[in-house]
Amino acid sequence: MSVPDFAAEACRLARAAGQAILAVYRRDFDVAIKDDHSPLTEADLASHRLLVDGLSAIAPGLPVVSEESAVQVPAVERLRWPRYWLVDPLDGTREFIKRNDEFTVNIALVENRRPVFGIVHAPALDELAWAARGVGAWHEQGGIRSALAGRPLPEVPVVCVSRSHASARTQTVLDALGTHEALAAGSALKFIRLAQGRADLYPRLGPTSEWDTAAGQCIVEEAGGSLVDFAGVAFHYNRGESLLNPGFLAAADGRVDWARRLQPVLPREAQA
Repeated sequence: MSVPDFAAEACRLARAAGQAILAVYRRDFDVAIKDDHSPLTEADLASHRLLVDGLSAIAPGLPVVSEESAVQVPAVERLRWPRYWLVDPLDGTREFIKRNDEFTVNIALVENRRPVFGIVHAPALDELAWAARGVGAWHEQGGIRSALAGRPLPEVPVVCVSRSHASARTQTVLDALGTHEALAAGSALKFIRLAQGRADLYPRLGPTSEWDTAAGQCIVEEAGGSLVDFAGVAFHYNRGESLLNPGFLAAADGRVDWARRLQPVLPREAQA
């Protein structure tokens, strides 16, 4: 099955997962703490179950890696997969708990270690962005669909910053940029803001996992941007035993070599 064949089905599935999340969001809910100290709600699990079942129906036999899988597939098996789904059923659980509306459903199709299809859906904002390799990137909100395209770097860049994961290391990078404007956003919404041309750079020096970035990377790249490690190499996936990412720089204008510009203040991190 080609990407255009299942794009509409996958977008409908993302919206259905969003509705399952909102059903919990609109009432009281409990919060558990996982072994990695991150929060977990019944909305995470409801979305997870819906996505795993739905993606398995769209592409039978294609593996699904989800943040909320009770047991992750051993790396020795996963590393043999040429193609698989990579999903975060509820990206931004902290934003969900704060009830600030800035949480997303992330769905990516990874092929030969690169994201070739991606959806980022923010159900509380009625926003959905999706992209397919070689097809383009699109944004849907309020029944209006428009093409996504990042903008050329302006004289004063707008930099996306996390609402829940600020750090001293990130501040060092922001200081090195000189004059800039900050745009706070939660979850994978930062990738949408880059692809919309509302922001220019998203530096991430704190921990993320592969399911946090794959869908957003596809959208940003198809909108003319980039997502690279601190050596300037485009992110790839299924890298090894760990599903953790190194730090990265996501940009609206893929022609700008942010890794070179910021090299003096970036940690010496790179992908495996």
